[in-house]
Amino acid sequence: MRIGFASDHAGYVLKERLKAWAVASGHGVVDFGTDGTPSVDYADYAHKAAERMNEWDRLVVVCGSGLGISMAANRHAHLRCALVTSPEHARLARQHNDANAIAFGQRLTDPLQAEYYLKIFLETPFEGGRHENRVKKIDVTLCQ
Repeated sequence: MRIGFASDHAGYVLKERLKAWAVASGHGVVDFGTDGTPSVDYADYAHKAAERMNEWDRLVVVCGSGLGISMAANRHAHLRCALVTSPEHARLARQHNDANAIAFGQRLTDPLQAEYYLKIFLETPFEGGRHENRVKKIDVTLCQ
């Protein structure tokens, strides 16, 4: 699987750790930045990764809390980013919501737990069935 990664300065360390875990697990990696800890805006990196969706199968975004970068990512049609704080979130994000992106908050998530949540996220298939119609209702370009 090809996994895209993006973060701001406050998520850089966790992003790098999760990238290393992904490579060690046999996944391809695409890094959309940032590439250090000097202050940058999370939205710039979320948008950069979202605009290049053809380069990844799943996306991992990280900022200090996970909130801002997940909100920015979710501004893009057909990108369903789940802020994950538990194994159950990771499983249900894929199983019921067909999430194609996962967000973490570096300041709020233990790195070992983040690796575990990412593993669950990547290994869980979308259940389909009754959930397909619900997911289609998420994928609208403009809500009224």
